[in-house]
Amino acid sequence: SSHEHKFNFKKSKEMCLSYIQDAVLQKQWKKAAEFLTFYTESLEKDFSREYMGPSEIIWRIGTEILCHHSHNTMKEFNSFIEQMKTLGVKRYLKVCLEHAFRLLCNGLIDEAYQNLSLAESWRFGERTAIQDKEMKLIQAYRGLLDYYSWSKQKNILLEHGQDGFEDLSVEQEMHSCFRKAAVNLKEIITIPGVWDLFVKCYVDLLEFYGDHDEARQVLNDYAYNSKFPANPNAHVYLYQFLKRHGESKKSLISALKILHDIVPSHELMIDFNTMLQKSKKRRNRRLGLEVIFAALDYAGWKENVKAWSCLARQVKHTVISEKHLDWIKQEWNSRKDWWPAFHFSHYLAKRNWQENESLSYEKALVAGILLGKDCKYFKYVSHQGCKAQVKRARILKKFVNKHNHVYLRMSG
Repeated sequence: SSHEHKFNFKKSKEMCLSYIQDAVLQKQWKKAAEFLTFYTESLEKDFSREYMGPSEIIWRIGTEILCHHSHNTMKEFNSFIEQMKTLGVKRYLKVCLEHAFRLLCNGLIDEAYQNLSLAESWRFGERTAIQDKEMKLIQAYRGLLDYYSWSKQKNILLEHGQDGFEDLSVEQEMHSCFRKAAVNLKEIITIPGVWDLFVKCYVDLLEFYGDHDEARQVLNDYAYNSKFPANPNAHVYLYQFLKRHGESKKSLISALKILHDIVPSHELMIDFNTMLQKSKKRRNRRLGLEVIFAALDYAGWKENVKAWSCLARQVKHTVISEKHLDWIKQEWNSRKDWWPAFHFSHYLAKRNWQENESLSYEKALVAGILLGKDCKYFKYVSHQGCKAQVKRARILKKFVNKHNHVYLRMSG
């Protein structure tokens, strides 16, 4: 019966799709390609009266298979993707974008540019809001390739500048690429979203032509506009720009303060801590201690010598002056239950000593002050150092023993 046929067809189609998914997950690309062929043929042979529209599944899975299949060639991919473009107007621009990405991955920049230009000129009926956004992406990526061409021409001019290289055609081409890139990049970064690469390229264009005010405005909007999603990179780019142009420490601290709030484990926290410790303001120095403690809460920082050096220096300075010991105590109180096992175990002391003695000494000083002279980490490092007759070990041991009362005050 017609109903039975529909049921059996639906069941076999779902089973075939399940086999394809399993093969893809197991990276069995040849097997996945064979099942996809059967799946496509089954759709073509569907004799039910119910309309079966072109499926996005074929495009998505087919692209994935062709990207990984060992016998795939760019010619085959191009043929497949051109067929996918005819499946329906709703996904035409998406397929064009994916085609451009694939061409770029294979170093076919001119072909990718041509593909995007053709997509940009595509028209079909009344454009929907979604298609309008996709068209802006097409234009933005074409602007990115214009920036790439501009950068190549710029490098040619800079490379031969000292030799009196004069080629008006190169310079004209460079300015032409600049204008086209600037128009498209400027438009896309006004739309709320994450546009890191586009922003960096647009700022590079502006800086090269000396438009620093516009560049600063772009980066400020990208970092502080509430319509844009929270984005750590936006504050990194702003900080780097401010640093390049010799802005005040206040501006630099302000940019990194927000970065710290979003990503306390960011690599720039070393720079942030250093600036804060050099500040004359008490609240900045307090924040500096908070910043370095927070960074060392993350596993990626466990063996960062610079970070431990920063903390050791601050702890040492505080202990000697006996000012603001309460700052250390406040930071330590929330960590004393888990930092000993996380940072200061006997196992870590042994491994750190074998791999990086400098790291061991920095950590041992912090451990000795925070956990006292009986701390396993401190005892192991100081013992090994004294055994090897290292002067630094004797100084370390003497300092921690002398200031053991600090540990007693913080623990009491």
